[in-house]
Amino acid sequence: MIQPILKTLNRVGINGFLLGLFLAIFLAYLFPFAGSAASPVPWKPITDVGIALVFFFYGVKLNPEQLKAGLSNWKLHVLIQLCTFLVFPLVVLSLMRFMPWIDPDFQLGISYLSTLPSTVSASVVMVSIAGGNLPGAIFNASISSLIGVVVTPIWMGIIVDTSQIEMDFVSTFGELSLKVLFPVFLGILMHNWLFHRIEHHLPKLKYLDQTVIMMIVFTSFAQSFSQHIFSPYSVATLLKVGGTMLGLFFLIWGIVEILARILGFSWQDRVTALFCGSKKSLVQGVVIGKIIFPDPALFGLVLLPVMLYHIQQLIAGSVIAGMFARQKRPDDSPK
Repeated sequence: MIQPILKTLNRVGINGFLLGLFLAIFLAYLFPFAGSAASPVPWKPITDVGIALVFFFYGVKLNPEQLKAGLSNWKLHVLIQLCTFLVFPLVVLSLMRFMPWIDPDFQLGISYLSTLPSTVSASVVMVSIAGGNLPGAIFNASISSLIGVVVTPIWMGIIVDTSQIEMDFVSTFGELSLKVLFPVFLGILMHNWLFHRIEHHLPKLKYLDQTVIMMIVFTSFAQSFSQHIFSPYSVATLLKVGGTMLGLFFLIWGIVEILARILGFSWQDRVTALFCGSKKSLVQGVVIGKIIFPDPALFGLVLLPVMLYHIQQLIAGSVIAGMFARQKRPDDSPK
């Protein structure tokens, strides 16, 4: 029982990368100056180049023909994207007023979490383990990342108090286009020429992604610690945020389950909708947030709920994926 769960957790990201994130936060706590804006290390240009490379190789890995083929199952795609970018934010906005135990400073991060796209690798791996519609998962996870570059800033411009952040949508979208969309589309254009040349090295490219994310986490939390942003908050406050994130995951899971059953989805499509529609991307959260929240100290506060949700969605999702894999599947034909 324990060993399969550990293997699953390792496959979806609860491994050295997760430990690296904790280490980055710990180092930021010990050496806040090293990652702050006053540091002699030019962190911003380094991370900017890193972000562009991450999304360039993401584009290279996308197969345009597979994306075209995936368009046929439109009902599944519409449900997943609506749950990700409409249902999730509306649920959070509706519940926020009924969460007096959540400090207002963390409500911004929870609101931001709700607008993020779905994660790619974890969703695909869990759908594969659970026996879902793998092509559908790949299509939706990929498209979600591209949609999020546009939709997430729009949502934040609508729901965020202008006293918390000052966001110019045009400049924000322009910066995201330059750092994210342009590298992705350039990678897609070079897919046929470059993919087969680097295919054997693709597993190693995850270390580039992870290094860039850890650098951004380190610098964001270092700036927060250098300005004593977390000093007013107790451990109990952080535990309340974590518990709320876990409850939010299961709430969204239940909503997606109900909608998928109402629509008469097959077993494979229902599994795909559940895993893709309930996930949120830490990678996109870090990349997009770095642009939306230029103040690293504030960004450290915003990232905390996103990281807590990310960790718990991996653990809960891995356990559920294992349970689904051991179940006898019902008839795969739609009802």
